Formats: sequence, C-alpha cells, structure tokens
Amino acid sequence: MNEQRRAPRKRPDYAVTVTDTITDRPLGHLGNLSSNGMLLISQHTPRSEAVYQVNLPLPAHDGSMPTIEVGIQEQWHEPAATPGQIWSGYRIIAIGTADAAQLERWLQQA
Repeated sequence: MNEQRRAPRKRPDYAVTVTDTITDRPLGHLGNLSSNGMLLISQHTPRSEAVYQVNLPLPAHDGSMPTIEVGIQEQWHEPAATPGQIWSGYRIIAIGTADAAQLERWLQQA
C-alpha cells in the first residue's frame, strides 16, 4: 500500500467526539489527526466525497478544552476490524486562522 499522507498524524490520548455542526450529531470518534486530515471511526458509512462542517475539542496548553471548527471532505472509507465500525479518511478543506493555530499547538504537544 502506498503511503499518501502529507503530514504526520497524531492520535489523541483521550476520547474525542467529532460533531457535525449542521445536524449537531456526532459524526464519529477521532482516530488520528494531522494539519491536513483526520481518521474518524463511526457506525455509519459516510457519503463518498461528502463535505462536512465539524467541531472537535482539542486541549490547550493551559488545560482548557477549546473546540475548533473545520470543514472536511471524505476521501475514503472501509469497514473496521470491529464489526459495525467504519473507518473514514477526511481531508481538511477549510479552517480559520485561530483554529489552525490551536491545531498546530496540539500537534506539537508531546
């Protein structure tokens, strides 16, 4: 399998629910995150190439848990090893300056 990632991915060390801001429903749980994409684990198969506006909490250096908002587009999905779960890869297509800075700070944390 060819590695197509452009940026290193980081796994959260806590449960992160990614929420669709339009429906206010969970889209899935964050598997990993980079500056330009994410892996979500969900129970529902996303539409191919669907675009979503989502919120996800990322801890700040001061211990707070601000939520960032990003626009994402589905790139691929496949059944996970666990029955009833779907793995989906998303590309970040829109993110504000402050949210991008928060994401970069989180990615740099050890």
